[in-house]
Amino acid sequence: MSGVPLTTIAAHLDALLRIRETPDYSSALNGVQVEHRGPVKKIAAAVDTSARTIRGAVDAGANMMLVHHGLFWGGLQPLTGQHYSRVRLLLDHDVALYSAHLPLDMHPTLGNSLLLSREIGLEATAGFARHETIDCGVRGTSDVATAELVSRLNVFANSHGGSAIASASAPGRRTRHWAICSGAGVNVDTLREAVELGVDTLISGEGPHWSAVDAEERGLVIIYAGHYATETLGVRALAERVSATFSVPWTFVAAPTGL
Repeated sequence: MSGVPLTTIAAHLDALLRIRETPDYSSALNGVQVEHRGPVKKIAAAVDTSARTIRGAVDAGANMMLVHHGLFWGGLQPLTGQHYSRVRLLLDHDVALYSAHLPLDMHPTLGNSLLLSREIGLEATAGFARHETIDCGVRGTSDVATAELVSRLNVFANSHGGSAIASASAPGRRTRHWAICSGAGVNVDTLREAVELGVDTLISGEGPHWSAVDAEERGLVIIYAGHYATETLGVRALAERVSATFSVPWTFVAAPTGL
């Protein structure tokens, strides 16, 4: 197997994900974060860049990683300590790193929130979680018992080393207008947006304690299904797409955080 040049795969991903025109936090640094000698012979998808996922990629024989959370979430920092160790692992094993944060979240077919909605039997019809010019999440209508949604999300979260919990709700409550924003999707802005749009059930990965208190008073239920679990779907779908396009094998490196 001869492999595919990193530049070829990266150019395809940049265009597919609209890397250059999608707004994001500066520390996301979307695109190729670490080059290698190459070529790409196997891809490893992972939610986070960590020593555990890099070693998992190496053990699986992969020399390119596709991740949702890259190396630089701590901002500008010296190459010391664990930051140095991660970079050293990548360089020592000639593993390239490509990161896609909000460009993956908002993708119309590969987005985390969209794929999660399908995973639990919901159909998205509109966007949610506005960030500058993009929607990071999705929303739609339904007629399903809220407890049933919690159960479905718990089964999903359990399969990724986590669990789903919900804020307070009345017995027999039904979800008729839902919204999903994966990861750390519960904040002041998304709660305000949910109320303005008439959302009654907000699904996300995690949120601060106060959000559960506020939700009850606003007539909302928030289902917290785990930051890690809710962001496993996008990188898997992305790696599968690249594999099909370039005939390069791929694997998923599971590294649950418990959050």
